[in-house]
Amino acid sequence: MGLFERFLTLWVGAGMLAGVALGLFFPAIFTWVAGAEIAHVNLVIAVLIWLMIYPMMIQIDFGAIRDIGKKPQGLILTLVINWLIKPFTMALLGWLFFKIFFASWVDPQTANEYIAGMILLGVAPCTAMVFVWSQLTKGDANYTLVQVSVNDVIMIFAFAPLTALLLGVTDISVPWDTLLISVVLYVVLPLIAGIVTRRLLQADNVASFVGRLKPWSIVGLILTVVILFALQAQVIIERPLDILLIAIPLMIQTYGIFAIAYFLALKMKLAHNIAAPACMIGTSNFFELAVAVAISLFGLHSGAALATVVGVLVEVPVMLSLVAFANRTRHWFS
Repeated sequence: MGLFERFLTLWVGAGMLAGVALGLFFPAIFTWVAGAEIAHVNLVIAVLIWLMIYPMMIQIDFGAIRDIGKKPQGLILTLVINWLIKPFTMALLGWLFFKIFFASWVDPQTANEYIAGMILLGVAPCTAMVFVWSQLTKGDANYTLVQVSVNDVIMIFAFAPLTALLLGVTDISVPWDTLLISVVLYVVLPLIAGIVTRRLLQADNVASFVGRLKPWSIVGLILTVVILFALQAQVIIERPLDILLIAIPLMIQTYGIFAIAYFLALKMKLAHNIAAPACMIGTSNFFELAVAVAISLFGLHSGAALATVVGVLVEVPVMLSLVAFANRTRHWFS
């Protein structure tokens, strides 16, 4: 892991504090940023999201899908967790906590937006950081590539309808046109750009090119966090407890999904270098996509956008603890 990835939680936390301070002292700047949008897509945020997503998409080698038939058990585990379990448990936990446990602390409209943000995190399986988790657990790099590539193909077709289904189940209005625009803008087009870039580069130049772009990817993430928290500054000052309230179900979801995936991997008798990355892919989220879609669907000032950013803050330290656990329990696997 590079310096930025290793201390990502620290950078995100610093971005949150800086955003709140800037939002309180320079609100006019962020009012202008919020108004720079076309068809419900904020132009400033769109540029920053592309900075985050584009380097990840270059790493995806869709030629690896040819190897889909080799050792299919790990791939099956990932797909079951990502598309048949995790989105639904996230929606359930969001509803349970914000409609029942925290109902007296959060107003109904804000609760709906927090649930929506959690759902967007749950429906977006991780694409980039998974390569880091795989490396840290000494996973099979080629197999991880196959898993991520297959997930991305499915995401093109499944993200929008599954998001709409779960938002509808929790009684949240779904603007289909905005959702489809978001999928095209933040999934389809970056994937195409990544494929084209990968083909233009020689195979041995891909890693070095992505390495040069990665710092800009983190810059895009931190600037997005700064903008989101600047726009939410007044709300955060008035309701700082909401950050903790969002983090609690997100942490339960992450640890719970990993426990389910790890248990299934043991029962399936997978090798550790396949089981560990499969569980990490099933547990972590494509938070960059979730942030972008939350902003497009609900706006920069929304609770949904805030929930997805809290997801960034929670995910990195939690995933690092799971990496440590997976490494300590390597002997459980044959």
